[in-house]
Amino acid sequence: MSLKDNFTTDEWLKVMTGPGQAGAAVVAASPSGLTGLMAEAQAIAQTIRANVSSQSRTPLMEAMAADLLGTPPDPKSLPQSTAKNLEDVKTQALEGVRQAVWLVGAKASPEDAAAYKTMLLEVAEKTAAAAKEGGFLGIGGEQVNDKERAVIEEIKRLIGAATPENSTGLTPASDPTSTQ
Repeated sequence: MSLKDNFTTDEWLKVMTGPGQAGAAVVAASPSGLTGLMAEAQAIAQTIRANVSSQSRTPLMEAMAADLLGTPPDPKSLPQSTAKNLEDVKTQALEGVRQAVWLVGAKASPEDAAAYKTMLLEVAEKTAAAAKEGGFLGIGGEQVNDKERAVIEEIKRLIGAATPENSTGLTPASDPTSTQ
């Protein structure tokens, strides 16, 4: 039995997309133009790849790595966004992070949960640092701006508060992941 078997198909999809959601929240907070967007997308992918292919990966990271190397999901099975603007994208992405962290905390080991939280935060931080914000044609601006820092702080809050043991009366039986 694989660790993945602890999750329903929908739950596993939330876990698998959690790191991308962390990066998407940062991107939506402060769009960087086409060149910046490409750099940020590359940072998301590289950070996820580095975490799931680490020599010291946990069983969760091992299961994620196996899925990343397997057949990609059917695009029709992926949840469709109802976002109408970038603020909605950010809000939905942060909710996706919260749900994924909660699921991992409820259904995986503390070591897996810690590794997953570390990956989420690393994805957010590296995405924010991937492209300068402001300025003109890469001249001026700042590496990480206030909007990106605010999202990173929100992710830190979510990964610290979204576990079953830190929640206010939530247990796996009162699964908050069905609120989407």
